[in-house]
Amino acid sequence: MDKYVIGVDFGTDSVRALIVDTQTGEEIASAVAYYRRWAQGLYCDPSRNQFRQHPLDYIEGLTESITEALSQVPANVRAQIVGIGIDTTGSTPCAVDREGTPLALLPEFSDNPNAMFVLWKDHTAVNEAAEINDQAWNHAPTDYTKYVGGIYSSEWFWAKILHVYRQDPQVREAAYSWVEHCDWMPALLSGIKSVEQIKRSRCAAGHKAMWHEEWNGLPADEFFAAIDPLLKGITKNMYRHTYPSDELAGVLCEEWAQRLGLIPGIAIAVGAFDAHMGAVGGGVTDRVLVKIMGTSTCDIMVAPYEVMGGKLIRGICGQVYGSVIPGMVGLEAGQSAFGDVFAWFRQVLMWPLLEMTESGLVKQEIVDQIEHQILPRLTQAAEALSIEDTQVVALDWLNGRRTPDADQTLKGALAGLSLGTDAPRIFRALVEATAFGSKAVIDRFAEEGVEIDEVIALGGIPKKNPFVMQVTADVFDMPIKVTKSDQTCALGAAMFAAAAAKVYPDVKTAQTHMGTEFSETYLPRSEHAAKYRDRYQRYRQIGGLLEEVLRKL
Repeated sequence: MDKYVIGVDFGTDSVRALIVDTQTGEEIASAVAYYRRWAQGLYCDPSRNQFRQHPLDYIEGLTESITEALSQVPANVRAQIVGIGIDTTGSTPCAVDREGTPLALLPEFSDNPNAMFVLWKDHTAVNEAAEINDQAWNHAPTDYTKYVGGIYSSEWFWAKILHVYRQDPQVREAAYSWVEHCDWMPALLSGIKSVEQIKRSRCAAGHKAMWHEEWNGLPADEFFAAIDPLLKGITKNMYRHTYPSDELAGVLCEEWAQRLGLIPGIAIAVGAFDAHMGAVGGGVTDRVLVKIMGTSTCDIMVAPYEVMGGKLIRGICGQVYGSVIPGMVGLEAGQSAFGDVFAWFRQVLMWPLLEMTESGLVKQEIVDQIEHQILPRLTQAAEALSIEDTQVVALDWLNGRRTPDADQTLKGALAGLSLGTDAPRIFRALVEATAFGSKAVIDRFAEEGVEIDEVIALGGIPKKNPFVMQVTADVFDMPIKVTKSDQTCALGAAMFAAAAAKVYPDVKTAQTHMGTEFSETYLPRSEHAAKYRDRYQRYRQIGGLLEEVLRKL
């Protein structure tokens, strides 16, 4: 009998559901649902780097996307769905009560941003991250940051919790525990009503919460209490054990089976982050770097345990056994802004028109048309320029720096402006800067002895902008293969669903049968690569000179 699985990919703006044939990897149907409250800008304050998402957006998006995808297939396919796999952004934690219910789903907290999921890109906890690092580096008997690149980030679990506790005593008092988005969704579908029964993702715990077997799980409670007494007892209702995503988180409960139109008892895989499951969907294996390129980037690699040995990679987002492919060490790096850099520049250029729209001088439909055309026109003009046509060098840290060496206090910069600098030249410099930021990640892996033989790209940018991809290949001086699937993260989630449902004995076998194909390969142009080597050194030099100044702005 044919068997099908559903991969669910919760992104920053929307959730995607993908139905996949487990025998062939054929993508049978898919659907996308956008978060309604998020689209309205609710509960967010970009000026303070506050980005929160309401759990109702996730519930409604999950229901809409899966039911829409199921409506596209015949009844016999729906009856043969055996598993669901889920990936989400991260670290995106939320305070929950004893039953594992996000506080924002309770009436008294329904409009409180601190009771919602704190999105990965929320950087309100910069000071808290600095305090965690200071305690780990200078005071604690154990450096709990050593397996997360040696630097704890404001994008991550504990920093966000401490920031919320300091800001909101009511949430602090009501919170029984905290869950990552990727842990809550499988528990919700499984009908789990107890925090203690939620299976925690090895991926999320190891990369963002400093979980490691060396210290028997999470850092000691004394470590957190020394940072701030508000955290005393914080680990009591957390967890000791974590699980790779080829294991069962639970099975589809009766309530959600009726809501989605599925059969109860379907396998629900342990969740993980989008980039990690996306890397599996994209074909990650030893010595292959998979780049998930969208609003930000995540760079994922895997290495055999015996190859890693006692090696610690400085300045990345963690090295965790079993976080990507069970049985191998997963390595994560990335950039805090990639596509967001281009979106920011578009909004800068749009400001006069938006102002005139509010005053009635320009019609909204005209503004919408212009906004839709700005990036394509900029791309066309920037691509027509030669590398020598502009001396502008940009720093891509507009949302801080994720890797190498996380520092969310950093800001972006433009250097080398003149009266002849126009918008296409600035845009080209921004494109080059995002490629240089990616190159810095590759260099760090190489410096630490992690070999890269191949680069695979997936996500929105590789599908939408060949110019960005060609510049990146030139800067890397390496070919970049682009996955054919438009839903590679959801495809990876589907592979884990197939493994959890025991269609295949492990996710590596699922990869073999369900793996993605590649739509194109960007080959580096040798003459461009040579020129970019010089400009990349200029980028590094300017970054080194300005880091301290930008950090204090």
